[in-house]
Amino acid sequence: MSTTTERSRWKMLRNPGANSQTCIILTQKKAKMVKDNFQTWWDKYIFRGQTGDISEAQFVEALNKDYVKNKEGFKKEMLDCFNMFFDVIDTNKDRSISDQEFLIAFRAYGHENVALDTSFFNKYKPDKTGLVPLMDIVNSWVQFVCDDDESKRDVVNEGFASGV
Repeated sequence: MSTTTERSRWKMLRNPGANSQTCIILTQKKAKMVKDNFQTWWDKYIFRGQTGDISEAQFVEALNKDYVKNKEGFKKEMLDCFNMFFDVIDTNKDRSISDQEFLIAFRAYGHENVALDTSFFNKYKPDKTGLVPLMDIVNSWVQFVCDDDESKRDVVNEGFASGV
C-alpha cells in the first residue's frame, strides 16, 4: 500500500467534529458504559497511549509506522480495534448490526445523511431479518485499512466513495 493511499484511508477515518465524549442517547447506565468503552477505544487506538492532543499528521505517521514495521501485527491490532468499536455499537449484544445500530453509530460521528448511511449499510447485504453479522462489518474495516489488494471488493471504500 502506498503512503498516499494509506494517508487517504486514515484521513477518511478521521472526523474532526467527533470527540471521545460523543455518546448515544440511551439509558444512563448504558450511556455511561458506551462512553467509557469509547474512551478506552480512543485512548488505545486513536491516541495510541499518548496524552494530550494528537494531530492528524501524528496519527497517520504512527499508523503508517506500525503498518510498515509489522503488517501482520498491525492487522491483528486493527481486528481488535474494530471488534471493540463495533461491539460497543452492538447495543443489544446479538453479534449482529441492524440498520438502526449502524445509523446511530454514524450519527454519533457526525454523519447526518440517513440516505447515504443506509445505502452504505445495505452494501453489506443484510439477511432477511435486516441484520449483518458483526464480524462481516469488522472484517470489512480491517480490509479497508490493511489490505493491499485493490482488486478485492471493498465495502467501506465503496461507502466512502458514495459520499458517506
